[in-house]
Amino acid sequence: MFKPNQFIKESTEQIKQTVKGKALIAFSGGVDSTVCAALVNRAIGDRLIAVHVDTGFMRKNESKNTKILMEEMNLNYRFINAREQFFGSLKNVTDPEKKRKIIGEKFIELFDDVAGKENIEYLVQGTIAPDWIESGGELRDTIKSHHNVGGLPEKMNLKLVEPLRDLYKDEVRELARALHVSVSEKQPFPGPGLAIRIIGEATPKRTEIVREACAIVEEEIEKAAAEKKISLPWQYFAVLLPIKSVGVHGDKRAYGHVIAVRSVESMDAMSCSFSTIPPEIIDGISNRITNTLGNDINRVVYDVTNKPPGTIEWE
Repeated sequence: MFKPNQFIKESTEQIKQTVKGKALIAFSGGVDSTVCAALVNRAIGDRLIAVHVDTGFMRKNESKNTKILMEEMNLNYRFINAREQFFGSLKNVTDPEKKRKIIGEKFIELFDDVAGKENIEYLVQGTIAPDWIESGGELRDTIKSHHNVGGLPEKMNLKLVEPLRDLYKDEVRELARALHVSVSEKQPFPGPGLAIRIIGEATPKRTEIVREACAIVEEEIEKAAAEKKISLPWQYFAVLLPIKSVGVHGDKRAYGHVIAVRSVESMDAMSCSFSTIPPEIIDGISNRITNTLGNDINRVVYDVTNKPPGTIEWE
């Protein structure tokens, strides 16, 4: 049985013993990085610098809300707008493994730059067990390289600290509740962001399309849950597919892209089942997406794949 309060006590003490200088934490605003920041902040206070990078692949208003969260937590933080660097580094890149590794390497470049300017010795990450299990190594096959594992260079200037490395998502949520972290129930969001919800090249235009589609999926599902029509799923989002289909807008032929809606139930991200969403809610999502993004999207499909054989994200 996992005991969050005991873990907090032991982990805080271990961090105090390990981190002797200044540390930088990669702060996305998700549950994992927020819990990790709360733990390390308890241990070393202002010697922890939380760095949030706006990659251009964040959800709608995500970076804005993350900045507010860092202020609420009284973190010593830095905010970096690196949209141009990330879009530039992914130009013409379509392979999902390459995307993940390029994004991971770009994060490390930015963190190394901050660390050099501020004399930082340690890099703290909110890595959890599914991240390194799925990233492969030793006898494990690589399912997908998580940016905070597969994207790390072989030689790093910073010493790596990962307090949550052996925990699963349900245990991290228990920690979040014990630490009174406001994002304890927030749905997961992948480190590479919307770049891996775009099948194919992640251009600024395609990113804006999937950002809006994801926002619509989130709003409609959260509204349905608030109205007690469904239980809030574990994770729910949209994916932009690299295919086009024929449709009709008014009385004219249209040839637009396809959005896939994904909603799943899980405990620890190691397996999942697709959510059984009532047809009227799916209909509402589809209508909003095609009405809002009608010039680009003319077809919406619902993903009914479990994990295994699929993964939660498409890439």
